[in-house]
Amino acid sequence: MGWMENKEVEIIGKGKKRSQKWVLGLLFWVLLMFATPKIPLSHKHHLFADMRNFLGVPNTLNVITIFPFLVVGVVGFVLSIRGSFFNISLRGEVWGWVMFYGGIMGVAFGSAYYHLKPDDSRFMWDTLPMMIAYSSLFSSFVVERVGKRVGLSCLFGLLVVILLSTAYARIFNDLRLCMMFQLIPCIAIPGMTFLYPPKYTHSIYWLWAAALTLVFKSLLSDGLKLAEEFG
Repeated sequence: MGWMENKEVEIIGKGKKRSQKWVLGLLFWVLLMFATPKIPLSHKHHLFADMRNFLGVPNTLNVITIFPFLVVGVVGFVLSIRGSFFNISLRGEVWGWVMFYGGIMGVAFGSAYYHLKPDDSRFMWDTLPMMIAYSSLFSSFVVERVGKRVGLSCLFGLLVVILLSTAYARIFNDLRLCMMFQLIPCIAIPGMTFLYPPKYTHSIYWLWAAALTLVFKSLLSDGLKLAEEFG
């Protein structure tokens, strides 16, 4: 009887900690929204350096260069379903990697659809699959370092946040939530790398991936600023 009571207290304690984390996250989001200016999607974002058309396909080179995403996505998706190919030992990791490569395939279709006729209405179809890939990759990392249950909860929670972020961006023309969402894994992964022991070798590549993503986002931001100034 005492054992059951202790177990119940432990479960309640974990539930309270989880609720506290969600509350802190919500407060952080509210403070961030009040402290930062709105980031609208500029029409100049849709102007590309190369807008030539070949064989009647608008922005041809921008469209066909998406093809490698499709190849990598399909191959990775098929191999991830067979988790043994990547020596994945946890079922939660399989879900994460399947969703990741599914997101990569989505990037191929969504980005091609956007580049055929770039405008605000199509922009989210370019962004949404990328965010799904980010969240799935991060959840796979959490499954490996923290545990299956936490990682899968993270995955489903992030998918909900993705839908809310993209809906907010589309309705209010404000990219802050989408941009913040894409930066969270880049900040969380280095911290968790040192806090939790790795399950596999070559874990240093997680840090490289986070660093390169930050560099890419910085270059993209600088490019958009230049477009605003000289476009």
